[in-house]
Amino acid sequence: MNRFLLAALIPAIALPCHAAPAPERPEIFGIAYVKFKTTNVEKARQFYGTIVGLQTQGGSCAGVPGPCFAVNDQQHIELVPTNPGTTGPYLVEIAFSVNNLNQMATFLTANHIPTSKILRRPDGAPYLELLDPEHNKIVFVEKRGEPNSGYSESAISHKIIHAGFITKDADLENKFYEDLLGFHPYWKGGRTDGDIDWFMNQVPNGDNWIEYMLNIPANADHRELGIQDHLSLGVQNIDSVAVVLKSRGADFPKPITGRDGKRQLTLFDPDQTRIEVMEFAPVETPCCSPYNGPHPKP
Repeated sequence: MNRFLLAALIPAIALPCHAAPAPERPEIFGIAYVKFKTTNVEKARQFYGTIVGLQTQGGSCAGVPGPCFAVNDQQHIELVPTNPGTTGPYLVEIAFSVNNLNQMATFLTANHIPTSKILRRPDGAPYLELLDPEHNKIVFVEKRGEPNSGYSESAISHKIIHAGFITKDADLENKFYEDLLGFHPYWKGGRTDGDIDWFMNQVPNGDNWIEYMLNIPANADHRELGIQDHLSLGVQNIDSVAVVLKSRGADFPKPITGRDGKRQLTLFDPDQTRIEVMEFAPVETPCCSPYNGPHPKP
């Protein structure tokens, strides 16, 4: 070999091999939608469209097949028709909005998380699907539109603030939501001061959160499943919302102050799925632990 060529190759061979930098996680802004099963579409339309007052088309519902109720241009509630008597959880999936879906796909693949390929809705909006460690279906969609626009004036709320789901092992789930996706603890508490029945994890780039519903019996009936797998709509004043709901024929308990210090009331859709209506900020000191993150803004 030419001695000049050999001299040039030796330094190159001696250089260490550096692994490619790990891809960064994209921003996760909040909940894009929550999807539930329904056994009666017309009754569901009456509940979500008339009593709750959400619009049934436009906003973030554009291009969504099936029943859809827009909360604003970025958030909505989707329903999937199912047969009466269907057993098991009625929560189908929770979707989160991100700033870059391709980056999220690359990030998950690099971290050995199985996902679907990037799929597209009928309007061309891209999304991808995966299962969390307890096999809850999670969807990521790319953020679009502006918040608090494209909603019905009759809606009691213009923002989904959290979604809750039954969780068996909070530590296992935290390896995914906290360690990988960057969620952080927001609040935790229980029915008594010594218990942790609810563990809230806030998204890394927003004020929405997910809520682990802990200590639920394995043989929970349909009513119990509907209470635990739920979503929450944020409002500024629960008492004024209660007046509106009463005028629309809603059947619900009177507003209360929860263990988290926030004023709230409970609605149930026709399939007994709980829709929690909650004020954005606490009015009392919460039990069990302090808050560790921003309260949602209207």
